[in-house]
Amino acid sequence: MLKGLRQRFEAWVTRGQRPTREPVRLERRRIYILPTRYGFAFAALLFVLFLWSINYSNSMGFAFTFLLVAVAHNSMWQAHDTLLGLIIHPPDVEPAFVGQKAIFRFRLENHDPKPRYGVGLQWRDRPPCYVDAPTSGAVIATVTIPATRRGWLQPGRIRVLTRFPLGLLQSWSWVEFESAILVYPPPRGRRALPAALPNNSGGGLHEMGSGSEDYAGFRPYAPGDSPRRIAWKAAGRSDQLLVKRFTDQARPELWLDWSLLGDDPVEARLEQLCQWVLKAETEALRYGLRLPSVQIPPGQGEAHRRRCLEALALF
Repeated sequence: MLKGLRQRFEAWVTRGQRPTREPVRLERRRIYILPTRYGFAFAALLFVLFLWSINYSNSMGFAFTFLLVAVAHNSMWQAHDTLLGLIIHPPDVEPAFVGQKAIFRFRLENHDPKPRYGVGLQWRDRPPCYVDAPTSGAVIATVTIPATRRGWLQPGRIRVLTRFPLGLLQSWSWVEFESAILVYPPPRGRRALPAALPNNSGGGLHEMGSGSEDYAGFRPYAPGDSPRRIAWKAAGRSDQLLVKRFTDQARPELWLDWSLLGDDPVEARLEQLCQWVLKAETEALRYGLRLPSVQIPPGQGEAHRRRCLEALALF
C-alpha cells in the first residue's frame, strides 16, 4: 500500500517533467524533504522529553529539549542545501548483453565552495549509490539496472537523495534523461561456425597489388589472371601454365545467415547469431550478417562487430 501511494505521489509531482538531453540543476521547487524512520523516532523522543519537562517543571529538561529541536532543524536545513544547486549531467552509457547489468554513469557537478557529502542516486527500490561531491568539482555516480530484454533500455526517473548529516531527514528530487542503453541478445547456442569461403567474384580470384602479399604456392592458370602472376620458369617444366598464389588473394569470408538456423524460434536464432558474431571476431575472420530485412557485408573490427550486434538487438 505504501509503495502504491509513493508511486502515485511521484507520478503527481513529476507530471510536468519530461525526459531531457541537457544537464539538470536542482532548484528549490524540485526538492522535497521528509523525516526518515529515525527522524520519526527522534521526534517521538522530543515529545516525551517535552512532556517530562512540563510535568516536573524542569528548566534543564526544557533547555535540553529545545537544543535537540535546534539540532533537528539544522539537520533539515543542511539536508536541503546538500542538493540545492547540484547539477546532474546525462549519463554515459555502453551496450550490454541480456543477463548483464546495464551501467549508467552520471556526472554530478558541484559549483559551491563547500563539498557535498552523502549524495545518492537510486533506481526504483534498489540500494542507492552514494558519492561525495568535492569542492567546486565533479564526481561520477554509477547506477546499475538489470538488462532483462534486448533492445533499448531507458532507466526512467532516477531519484537523487541525501540523508546528510544525521540521517534524521531525507531530502530528494527526481531527474529523467533521454539516454538509453542498447541491450544485445545473450550469446548462446551449440552450433559451430559455418564454413568460411574464399572471397571469389565471378569465378576468379581477386588480383591484389604485387609485393605486399604472402606467397602461398601455385595454382592452375585461369582466364583473366595477370601475366605478371604467371610462373614462367615453372611453366617450362610443366604442360600447363601455373600462377603464383598469394594468401591475400583468397581471404576467407564467413556469412552468418538467418536461414542456416532452420526452424528455431526467433530469440534462439538471435542468440546463436550473437554467439557466432563474437566467435568470428575473436578468431579474426571476415564475416557478414544476413537477416530477413538486413544484410551487412563482410567486415572485421570493433565497429563492424557493434553494427552486427546492433542489428540483432533491434531485429
